[in-house]
Amino acid sequence: MISSFKMALRSIGSNKMRAALTMLGIIIGVMALVVLVSLVNGATSTVTDEVASLGSNYVDAYVWRQEVGSSLTVNDLKKWAQENESVEAVAPINRSSAKGKAGSSSDDIDLIGTMPAYGDINGLTIEYGRFLKNADVDNASRVCVLSKQAAEQIVGYTDCVGEDFSVDGMRYTIVGVLGERTSLVYSGGRMATVYIPFTSYTRQYPQSGSAISEFYVTAPEGTKMADVEAVVNEFLYNFFGSSDGYWVYSMDVMENAMGSVTNILKILLGGIASISLIVGGIGIMNIMLVTVTERTREIGIRKAIGADRGTILMQFLIEAVMLCMLGCVIGIFLSWCILRLASTIAADAGLQFALSGGIVALAAIFCFAIGVIFGLYPANKAAKMKPIDALHYGG
Repeated sequence: MISSFKMALRSIGSNKMRAALTMLGIIIGVMALVVLVSLVNGATSTVTDEVASLGSNYVDAYVWRQEVGSSLTVNDLKKWAQENESVEAVAPINRSSAKGKAGSSSDDIDLIGTMPAYGDINGLTIEYGRFLKNADVDNASRVCVLSKQAAEQIVGYTDCVGEDFSVDGMRYTIVGVLGERTSLVYSGGRMATVYIPFTSYTRQYPQSGSAISEFYVTAPEGTKMADVEAVVNEFLYNFFGSSDGYWVYSMDVMENAMGSVTNILKILLGGIASISLIVGGIGIMNIMLVTVTERTREIGIRKAIGADRGTILMQFLIEAVMLCMLGCVIGIFLSWCILRLASTIAADAGLQFALSGGIVALAAIFCFAIGVIFGLYPANKAAKMKPIDALHYGG
């Protein structure tokens, strides 16, 4: 076995250019497989982390059925939440466009009336001051929290806690400014958004009454989001008496859909890369057939001095596998270089690409299999030669 490895290395080394060109197909195939799948994995991991950063374990419900006498109110929501063990916290939301003003500067804002749980559910960070408190909601306080974009765009600076801020002519006191969220899938931290207590919102805009247009529901740790979604759907169905007028979804929907898409992409890209490896394997077989022809007299001499069929078969099969595995190693190294370069270029977008041990192992196994499969026919052809015919070849 050791002598077969040595002979294979000598054979490959004696025709360096031919060996390099033969391995080129394997190298390109390995690079295609490793790089493409790693890019998909990296993008998936980044987006998954971004989705998770939006908040954990919550269901979002939209309500547009606002008929008199059948509107969903905060009291209805609180009562339901207290009676249901699957609900940890709720955050009702009403939103509208408004005109924000500070001093002589004004601009359009996205106004959100909500409760303290909203900040925790969405993973909002505070740069200055604080977020809304229960006391603000209970007292319908004229306080507001600004996104960083709203503070910079309207107030002119972010350290503005304690300053007055006007919303459609009603004066509020700024009690907090949010930090900026550098997220690929969330733009709320970069919008001119202002948060006020839900009760203050309904007091300023009585035409909307106390009806809730949207609310978030969080679940205790370990609760399946599908179960929470079912509980919310049941509550709204029982409240309205039909499935019309509301829509419920959880973050699991987005994650599951994303997982399905990326799995399909991995299969498709892996399949395309596998075709490249198969083409490289055909090149290996072609060169090995040429090698067998060139070394026919050598085969005859080895058989004449006692080499059996298995020894000859193993010699050429090992040479084919070594060509594939050398190409695999070079391809993996070049893939690592490409992924490092891609990570550097995409660093500003928060994307990171790294070699996956599973993909590397898959590439190595696939290359070994190709070496065996496409090297078996030339090796078997060499092993079946009759010594007398091999010795007379070309003579």
